[in-house]
Amino acid sequence: MRYCRAMAQATHPDGFPGPLVAAALAAARALPARTPVFAISGLQGSGKSTLAMQIAARAESDGLRVAVLSLDDLYLTQAERLRLARDVHPLLATRGPPGTHDVALGCRVLDALKAGEDIDLPRFDKLADDRVANAAWTRVRGRVDLVLFEGWCVGATPEDDTALAMPINALERDEDRDGRWRRHCNDALRRDYPALWSRLDALWFLQPPGFEIVRTWRWQQEQAMVARTPDRHGMDRAQLEHFIQHYERTSRHLLATLPARADRVVVLDEAHRPVSR
Repeated sequence: MRYCRAMAQATHPDGFPGPLVAAALAAARALPARTPVFAISGLQGSGKSTLAMQIAARAESDGLRVAVLSLDDLYLTQAERLRLARDVHPLLATRGPPGTHDVALGCRVLDALKAGEDIDLPRFDKLADDRVANAAWTRVRGRVDLVLFEGWCVGATPEDDTALAMPINALERDEDRDGRWRRHCNDALRRDYPALWSRLDALWFLQPPGFEIVRTWRWQQEQAMVARTPDRHGMDRAQLEHFIQHYERTSRHLLATLPARADRVVVLDEAHRPVSR
């Protein structure tokens, strides 16, 4: 049995090739942990959710019990982010950057899954921009054989503080003039996230051609989410462009650093096709 979110946030148009999915599952099953945590990292829209769902489906067909957790489901609630926006910096109202996740919750969930304990998996509604009520979380009862953990900045490390001085886009230049927001995000990566990354037994990175493709992929993702829920509104292109700028600094740092640290790098072309497997 599989314990996972619906395919609502999967964005890869055709799915990944079967041999790549099989290789990922084989790598996960070869890990020595009794219940390993196999992580997939990649920038927005790169297909992390799709690959996780494909691995889960293949594992399930082999008779395994799988839990799938997204870093997105660990976002702080809207009320918590609004408090940060009031007390620290207004940009912290926007979900996504380091410092807007409940890292302690993620550690508790992964620890429980690795220990074979009963646990409810948190879920986040992106169109509502808030965590769903606890009653709607996914219930996991008993030990699972594999945990798949995917997220846009899984495995991210902090930048050197000197790199924060120069803004890299209009959002940083105009809305974070004194650098308080980017320092807060970087400090969170240094202080909080290593505990979460330490729970991972393997990490694969879906590497895009470059940061600029994120604008196209994330727009496709937004359109797909809205199409599935036509009674609810998503972002327009201008809003999305502003939103993506919140992610740009960490995304560019990931592109520069994660390939050297990931257990495997899957290089993608602009159509999400792997060019290395």
